[in-house]
Amino acid sequence: MKKKHGKKYLEAKKLVESKQYSLDEAIALLKKTNPAKFDASCEVHFYLGVDPKQADQNIRTTVALPHGTGKDVRVVAFVGEEKIKEAKAAGAIEAGTDVLIEKIEGGWLGFDVAVATPDQMKNLGKIAKTIGQKGLMPNPKTGTVTMDIAKTISEIKKGKVEVRIDKLSNLHNIFGKISFDEVKLKDNLKAIIKAVVENKPASSKGTYIKSITITSTMGPGIALDVNLASAESKK
Repeated sequence: MKKKHGKKYLEAKKLVESKQYSLDEAIALLKKTNPAKFDASCEVHFYLGVDPKQADQNIRTTVALPHGTGKDVRVVAFVGEEKIKEAKAAGAIEAGTDVLIEKIEGGWLGFDVAVATPDQMKNLGKIAKTIGQKGLMPNPKTGTVTMDIAKTISEIKKGKVEVRIDKLSNLHNIFGKISFDEVKLKDNLKAIIKAVVENKPASSKGTYIKSITITSTMGPGIALDVNLASAESKK
């Protein structure tokens, strides 16, 4: 069934031309086409010319957004007793291993990111499937398995986000709130595009970034000029 859109969305969509926009043009249009009354999230969606089934093309990294996401990120920490106080002081909403495992086994998943010290990873077997399916399993590739728990939690709270391809070669990220000014939105968007460009797999053939689209939570999609956006992200 085709999705029906409201009057405000349809009015906003009329402002979007069938063309590819520069970063400045797209972000200005993003602000104009937001139909929501709340402080909507700004999203970027990539379609990449890679095969995520191939291990060497499974893109996964992190990027620190200069101005954060505007979202209060809920972090939990799988740590030993000696690091619980440190983790909570850095901003973790829950810390420890046994207590966290018990809560998650009981159905609780009220967090956005999980971090862990290397010595605690062996204890996560009981909940590996549960949190793995939600993309919440700590992973060395994203820097969420670390001994420097306080620094990692602090960076995540300030705006460090994961950039990860899905099974259909798409990549989705939030790069701020519609209330951010255009400069902050552009800085954050450039940081994500740069991370994607720099993580191009050596084995990727043909066109790497096939499309980049930005949108607000309830707004229409705005296509970016991929070549211009890629070049500008390096400046």
